[in-house]
Amino acid sequence: MTTLIVTLPPAPFDAATLYDHVLTVDGSTVDEHSRAPVALLPTVDDRGGEVVALVSARHLSWHQVQLPRGTLDRRFFQEGGASRLRAVLEGLLEERLLDDTSQLHFAIEPQPRADAPVWVAVCDRAWLRGALQALEQAGRTVARIVPEFAPDSLTDAVYVMGEPDDAQMVFTARGGVAVWPLSAASVALLNWPDTAGIVAEPAVAALAEQLFQRNVTLQQSAQRRLVAIQSPWNLAQFDLVSSGRTRTWKRLSAGLGSLVRAPRWRAARVALLALLAVNLVGLNAWARKEESRINAKRVAIREVLTSTFPNVRVVVDAPLQMAREVAALQRSSGVATGRDMETMLGMFGALAPANEAPDAIEFVAGEVRMKGFKLPAEDMSQLAFKLQAQGYAATAEGDSVLIKQVSAP
Repeated sequence: MTTLIVTLPPAPFDAATLYDHVLTVDGSTVDEHSRAPVALLPTVDDRGGEVVALVSARHLSWHQVQLPRGTLDRRFFQEGGASRLRAVLEGLLEERLLDDTSQLHFAIEPQPRADAPVWVAVCDRAWLRGALQALEQAGRTVARIVPEFAPDSLTDAVYVMGEPDDAQMVFTARGGVAVWPLSAASVALLNWPDTAGIVAEPAVAALAEQLFQRNVTLQQSAQRRLVAIQSPWNLAQFDLVSSGRTRTWKRLSAGLGSLVRAPRWRAARVALLALLAVNLVGLNAWARKEESRINAKRVAIREVLTSTFPNVRVVVDAPLQMAREVAALQRSSGVATGRDMETMLGMFGALAPANEAPDAIEFVAGEVRMKGFKLPAEDMSQLAFKLQAQGYAATAEGDSVLIKQVSAP
């Protein structure tokens, strides 16, 4: 995946500001390393690459805090968790910071442990937002923000970088990250062991060997930045998370706009429109076929009704009218129907408990009401379920049970 690593410069962020950048295709080798204005930075395809913003050591301060119990609990983040965590950090770091905490940006270490101190990176919020906005306006939307150096819990190291007239050394250790000017006084204060190695950029390697009185390991600044982006740190937290989502939405919108307007996507647009047209025509044809089939079935039902019962001349609801005519025919021939009292009582007697009997039976308009018939709720539920399978509904109303036919079994 192609990655453009851009080191965020000091403010102001205007057209003349130069940005150190590294372009890598595989993440391990430097394909391009230069310094250029933001408008001349290499472009990265959003589909197969990303832009990573690198925050130099001089723009960050590091602090270790012990968060209160429950702060990192999952429930803490369910409603307004980010703002709560930021408020906790502001309270813990207020006395350690010279600037107002509302003007600073905070980021906690990746995968923090609730039972151990947590590292917090702090930088100027306005500066960070301004740098990201300048890159975004130039079409280089940042996907991640990583620190140039982060506290190392395993090894201690000293890096010497810069130019001979403005050289710096960065000390990374379990105690954090410290940036000092490269001088005899700072070297003496550091008291670096004689057996410990030193990494230096070529421009200041001779000066570092002179001050430390030992050989140094050479490392290009571009190679150091490749190592930095392998860090699990991402400083895009709290209010920058929503900004990241906004930038992602804008990138998707830009991609959609390119699909709609760009000449290179013309063939794809034509093919998509053709596919939509074919599907639309096919759906219309299928709908018309289904409608014709349904209408044919309706006509057939009406013909069966009118041919079987010639006295029915107006068909409104063929199934209902046919059921009524069949019921009338059964009554006229003396055959019991499902709505007759004898049929309903016989069905009920076959399914009801044998030791229960009603005090009175009332039959009105195809409904049987049996009074003085009480069943436990569980038995009544089972009885209703059995009657439902036969096309009847049974409901308990006080000390009565009402039975009526709802459909043909």
